[in-house]
Amino acid sequence: MELHVKSAMNREEELKLLIRRFLELIGEDPDREGLRETPSRVAKMWLNELTRGYRVNPKEYVKVFEVNEYVRYKDLVIIKDVPVRSICEHHLLPFFGYAHVAYIPSKKVLGFSKFARIVDAYSKRLQLQERLTEQVADFLMDVLRPKGLLLVIEAIHTCALVRGIEEPMFMTTIASRGIFKDDEKLRLNTIKILKELPIRGKNEWIKDYLFNRFQ
Repeated sequence: MELHVKSAMNREEELKLLIRRFLELIGEDPDREGLRETPSRVAKMWLNELTRGYRVNPKEYVKVFEVNEYVRYKDLVIIKDVPVRSICEHHLLPFFGYAHVAYIPSKKVLGFSKFARIVDAYSKRLQLQERLTEQVADFLMDVLRPKGLLLVIEAIHTCALVRGIEEPMFMTTIASRGIFKDDEKLRLNTIKILKELPIRGKNEWIKDYLFNRFQ
């Protein structure tokens, strides 16, 4: 434990020096009042928040329940509007949006809040949205062993908004597993259901931002 804490402290100190040097290279004075604490703040942000997924095992969040009544049917379980906040590995800028999960259980269902924790564990890394979608889908298939699973992630990428083309580029990625991969009609109908379901919860402003602000 002591070695782990020391290693974390060493990483933070080294990162602070790198950020200080970065400020110098772009023409700033890291000793001026507004920037004196910036290397420390940014180092902690990157290690403890934006990339904490590297130090988290998603399996720690797995809590499944046996639900035998689903075995006889093909009823859908849908978890919608799971927040996604990640960093694009190409330009180290954020992309954010929502993940939607639909699956047909085979005896097992996952604790409701665990979907958000699992998505967050994979999101808090340097990512590509395409890879993130596949990783989360594969993980959920492995722990739930459902008859089928469909995962949709929709996000806006600030690497296209604040640089380059400077437009609100919006991406949707879909991963299908099991029966959803084999049954096109089921897959398309489920995607339609996901689009038509109303949004809920405190994060509604993000959805409004994604779909309405740039129209």
